[in-house]
Amino acid sequence: MRPDQLAPLFGSARGLTGVGPRLEALLKKAVRLPPGIAAPRVVDLLWHLPTGVIDRRAAPTIAMAVPGTIATLEVRVLKHRPSPRGNNKAPYKVACEDDTGQIDLVFFHADRSFIERQLPVGSVRFISGRIEHYNDRVQMTHPDYIVAPEARDDLPLLEPVYPLTAGLSGKVLGKALRQAMDRLPAFPEWQESEWLAKKQWPTVSEALVRLHRPADAGDVSPGGAPWQRLAYDELLAGQIALGLVRQSLKARPGRQTIGDGAIRTRIAAALPFALTASQQKAIVDIAKDMSAPHRMLRLLQGDVGSGKTVVALMAMAIAVEAGSQAALMAPTEVLARQHLETIEPLATASGLRVGLLTGREKGKPRRELLERLAAGEIDILIGTHALFQDDVVFHDLAFAVIDEQHRFGVHQRLALQAKGRDGGTDVLVMTATPIPRTLLMTHYGDLDVSRLTEKPAGRKPVDTRLANVERIEEIVDGLKRAVNEGAQIYWVCPLIESTETSELAAAEARAAHLTQVLGPGKVGLLHGAMSGTSKDETMAAFSSGQLSVLVATTVIEVGVNVPNASIMVIEHAERFGLAQLHQLRGRVGRGARQSYCILLYKGPLGETAQARLEMMRSTEDGFLIAEKDLELRGGGEVLGARQSGAPEFRVAEVPGFPELLAAARDDATLLLQRDPRLTSPRGAAIRTLLYLFECDEAVRLFHAA
Repeated sequence: MRPDQLAPLFGSARGLTGVGPRLEALLKKAVRLPPGIAAPRVVDLLWHLPTGVIDRRAAPTIAMAVPGTIATLEVRVLKHRPSPRGNNKAPYKVACEDDTGQIDLVFFHADRSFIERQLPVGSVRFISGRIEHYNDRVQMTHPDYIVAPEARDDLPLLEPVYPLTAGLSGKVLGKALRQAMDRLPAFPEWQESEWLAKKQWPTVSEALVRLHRPADAGDVSPGGAPWQRLAYDELLAGQIALGLVRQSLKARPGRQTIGDGAIRTRIAAALPFALTASQQKAIVDIAKDMSAPHRMLRLLQGDVGSGKTVVALMAMAIAVEAGSQAALMAPTEVLARQHLETIEPLATASGLRVGLLTGREKGKPRRELLERLAAGEIDILIGTHALFQDDVVFHDLAFAVIDEQHRFGVHQRLALQAKGRDGGTDVLVMTATPIPRTLLMTHYGDLDVSRLTEKPAGRKPVDTRLANVERIEEIVDGLKRAVNEGAQIYWVCPLIESTETSELAAAEARAAHLTQVLGPGKVGLLHGAMSGTSKDETMAAFSSGQLSVLVATTVIEVGVNVPNASIMVIEHAERFGLAQLHQLRGRVGRGARQSYCILLYKGPLGETAQARLEMMRSTEDGFLIAEKDLELRGGGEVLGARQSGAPEFRVAEVPGFPELLAAARDDATLLLQRDPRLTSPRGAAIRTLLYLFECDEAVRLFHAA
């Protein structure tokens, strides 16, 4: 149960003065909310950290004020010069002076009465804003601050700059944040004093104060002590939560599942290729886990095309050999059906009975499928989120595979696991996202890990080329020749339809353009807004060769397997992350043809975008790419952290992330060895840390499993 001292932080932002429905809606857009939270809370404002500061400490005279700089001036109000009657476009000006010269304060679309109240003639005021020169006169357009001498201390000399959204001003956000800061409790110290002294880090409260009320520009830097302290706290909370989860799982009895190898032998004989060494090792590791008396929870990590599905099938076969059932859950219907297509021929050859359950299966077919499942007449059930619905009852579920684990939340994993007898189901989670070793324990610290490091023999490297989007017609001409020679092509766009506010290519517009060039009946369109039936029909037409070109959004990022497709064009590639580009490129290079990936970009490229595209051109090694992605973007986004169910950092995306992570992992391991129940004085403080970073829910779910 959350400590009472934290209650003010987890109250609604609506409880702050001035935060009504309109401002709440704006804050919801501007502030990053954790999954499952519908409206901003006080704590969400505290984690909305500044990206820089406006320095208002320069206090020159008018004569010494430098155009283009921010300055704070002490002035006397001389005269008001309102806009001429009937000319609303003309500015309202207020002439002011000091002992060295004059300055005009300029207001457009001004409220006369408001300005007269703020700047009475003859009064002294402190003004702050950007200095300009216009017609040989010094001026300041719409000063950021106008304060009387007695309110001088209310003018922030170092003003934090926050990410905003349309309609939300920095002043309004700042007012809400000041109230949020007033609700900070007295936190217990959960870090060891020697560690704090070594790093020269402040307390938690001091760190938040320095970030939101900076005394120096370095206070708001991700490399500065306040931010680094909070980043380490967040990483430590995550590592301890994962450790508690792992501890809880290991303490619970599982079931021993031992197969005789008969089905696996038949599957191996039906394979058109020999298993790689890492595939064989992964199968041995999984079989060992399944035979142990505790629950298995293992991550199978493999690059695109490394053969994860075959390993998963071999593992599921062990459960069936032991007289039980297995399930494979995928995040999308497209991917679930793709798994079925891969597995079905091998299942037929080995005598396995396989079923498919997605949201599309309804009525009598669905009832009959569930009846067969409950009766034990289906050995392996493949499906989507539909698998953990209440009416899905297994005869004896012993093994579950969860593909693209980062697309699911902890509670969804648990819901599927609970379908087994006494909740003792062994679980294998898979990801095709190559994860740097430094991140494995962050996102999957409750799992044992098997890595597939090789690709099946015979795979040809994909020739990756960069091209400016200005050459698009030249590219299209080349594709026309390739289509005439029998090639099939993916063309990926970042958007579904055109918008007035974006220059990015739209899939619908690109499909229409390519249809015009290549002729009717050769170009298909695939995106997430289509119905399941339409998606299937389009994919079937492309897979069978009826369509030569498939224009798509990133819906094809995972699970699409068309061996004849040999060209991948990614439009506006500079807008995609490295991991996503790598996943998309992995859709080609699966057949006998030489394959190509064309990365179309709009120049000029920034330094990061240039490095990203050059990395794609130089290597196909997914793990090298992931390490580069970590270097370029930090730890929080490499795994697709903005997707549903994924862990997401609120603070920890900082310079030195790998080092902080390693230290947090070691600290958490040692702490839980010494104090597994968190009953020591530091352990009690750590409980507050877990609640502050909302790791308590994951722990609660696992304890309830």
